[in-house]
Amino acid sequence: MNFETTLRVRYAETDKMGYVYYGNYAMYYEVGRVDMLRQMGTSYRQLEESGVMMPVVHMECNYKRPAKYDDLLTIKTEVLHFTGTRVEFKYEVSNESGQLLNIGRTTLVFIDSETYKPCKSPDWFTELILTHFPMN
Repeated sequence: MNFETTLRVRYAETDKMGYVYYGNYAMYYEVGRVDMLRQMGTSYRQLEESGVMMPVVHMECNYKRPAKYDDLLTIKTEVLHFTGTRVEFKYEVSNESGQLLNIGRTTLVFIDSETYKPCKSPDWFTELILTHFPMN
């Protein structure tokens, strides 16, 4: 199952060539991830309030074509792997013409917000993820 988010490229996100600066894709991935959780009925805030944080420990970014100032982008976000202690997301960023511009992945781990040590995903979050993304 894919979740989609749209956003328009702002001038401040571009470089001198008018292309989206490469480092901004990490922010676009986060926008997609956060919005996916909202569409699923939860939020990062709810996770944090339950005592869990999810730092990014790995990111891959594959550039196909440049995104440009004022493009309307669609970010498709899905969960590829979920173990209960880590989760891997995949992102596809396309422009309004449907051209695939970028493919990325991030891996996040669950940590206890007081001890900063690895922990398991809260049961309610595990159930929510597995409801939307059944793992084999």
